[in-house]
Amino acid sequence: MGRENGRVRASRLVSLVLLLQARGTMTAAELAQELEVSERTVYRDVLALSGAGIPVYAEQGRRGGYRLVDGYRTRLTGLSRAEAEALFLSGLPGPAEDMGLADAVATARLKVLAALPPSLQDAPARTGQRFHLDVGGWFGDAEPPPLLAALARAVWQDETVVLRYRRDREVTRTADPYGLVLKGGIWYLVALVGGDYRTYRVGRVTAVEPTGVSFERDETFDLRGFWAERAAQFVESLLTDAVTIRLSPAGARALRYSVEPPAARWALEAAGEPDERGWVVTRLPVESVDVAYTQLLRLGPEVEVLDPAELRERMAEAARRMGLLYRR
Repeated sequence: MGRENGRVRASRLVSLVLLLQARGTMTAAELAQELEVSERTVYRDVLALSGAGIPVYAEQGRRGGYRLVDGYRTRLTGLSRAEAEALFLSGLPGPAEDMGLADAVATARLKVLAALPPSLQDAPARTGQRFHLDVGGWFGDAEPPPLLAALARAVWQDETVVLRYRRDREVTRTADPYGLVLKGGIWYLVALVGGDYRTYRVGRVTAVEPTGVSFERDETFDLRGFWAERAAQFVESLLTDAVTIRLSPAGARALRYSVEPPAARWALEAAGEPDERGWVVTRLPVESVDVAYTQLLRLGPEVEVLDPAELRERMAEAARRMGLLYRR
């Protein structure tokens, strides 16, 4: 059996101290289970910590175990209960695990937990019982893209990579990976390619080859702002047509569930004054007449298409056929 990696052991020793800070007294068996080592290794680690001046000692008896001398603790001062609970709410364990960062996140949470004063030690439990962030789509693939972890490493290390990417055909690009975005359960890579920032769907990346070359990151680049701008441009690029419709009050409320939210927002902002029944006339941006037909059918009798005539006729025909079905 080979000699243990020094960095691995140092990390384990830090974790052992943090566990004792967070939980008080722990037996060798409990520590071994948490650290995924043998009890014999725990005994050696405790001796090493004692030799390094860390005040860890063993308590004898039925409720005994290892503990730190009282008062040996680093605390986060000035942290309120609300702030502590929000801190544990802010993590997204699912996406972190997808990117290969589960161990780093777990260690960070343990460090924060160990530093909290006793009055706030229940913050993570209270948060976990009350909130769960499920960022995946309902009908998306539950498995993360196979090359996500490799791209995440390149993003962290500011390392230029050679990508193979499949769309209509497979292409090869040399890219500086600036960031990863999770949208609707789908991962996207934002990268600098040929002097332009581009967006790639991670699930379509077929190969990632590290170059070993670091790139100089533009510190003024704003990932959140870039994504918001590109997302708005993408929606606008889809909504190249428009139709004129009348909406009932119920139809106006349900519109955002039937069409793209930006299109619904624009339509409601452009709506005229309601008539005596509360119906309004407006222009609705759409991708095409075919897409509008499918979307507006969801509103049933709460919408009337006024223009174009082609779409109005298709809606009328759908209403006629539906009427025949229900007369039987």
